[in-house]
Amino acid sequence: MARGWFAPAKLNLYLHVTGRRADGYHRLDSLVAFAAVGDEVAAAPAPALSLDIAGPEAERLSGPVAENLVWRAAERLAAAAGRTPAAALTLIKRLPVASGIGGGSSDAAAALRALDALWQLGLDEAALIALGAELGADVPVCLIGRAAWLSGIGEQVERAPPLPAVTALLVNPGMALATPAVFKARQGPFSAPARFPSMPVDAAGLVALLAARRNDLTAAAVSLMPEIGRVLDRLARLDGALLARMSGSGATCFALFAERAAAEAAAARLGAEEPRWWVAAAALS
Repeated sequence: MARGWFAPAKLNLYLHVTGRRADGYHRLDSLVAFAAVGDEVAAAPAPALSLDIAGPEAERLSGPVAENLVWRAAERLAAAAGRTPAAALTLIKRLPVASGIGGGSSDAAAALRALDALWQLGLDEAALIALGAELGADVPVCLIGRAAWLSGIGEQVERAPPLPAVTALLVNPGMALATPAVFKARQGPFSAPARFPSMPVDAAGLVALLAARRNDLTAAAVSLMPEIGRVLDRLARLDGALLARMSGSGATCFALFAERAAAEAAAARLGAEEPRWWVAAAALS
């Protein structure tokens, strides 16, 4: 039986746009965390490469299967290893598509790890990260899969100290938002990098530092999709919510809670009141 590899949702706890390169790509500074909710990728022996996609969000994936990042990860890893890309891959898609939480990148990272194990390549993390960077700027940090500082255009990652105990309530309004459009709509000056001098010991300390930072793409995303503003307003007014913020380029937003029970109660209430929204409460790491 094929082993399943978890592909967790990625959250940008803050995201500063610090500049723009000559090639048009933006430089970033961000603290990234991962939520205990996500997709799953499995790989089994097979004479040729195949990819089966299932799960509650599978129908939202469009385009040929060969364009999926899981498929591309398999082809890239096989080419680097000098072998045929032969495996039966399965992707269980639970995360919303094009939603600012790195679903496709996390899937690619899980595929690289699943196939490294299946093909017994024994690649270390540095080698996998180098391959991941060729697939997308978010894949390297998804290979780390724990709190990390992100810089460059996203490809430069450094492990951060462990986060304090904190639970996130993730909400997506059921709409996809293209990242290039959000960056194109961004206006205003660039921000300075803002890494923490040290990691706080509790959720209140973490929120205090995050409150002095922001997501520089929020205004642009809201201008393209006003529903994001409604989500942020709802999250900010929830009992026990310490901070409400958008992740990445949107449209997924999140609220941070010190108490898991409060986050789960809020998730149940929002899920009942807004049945078209994707809602999940999960611990962060």
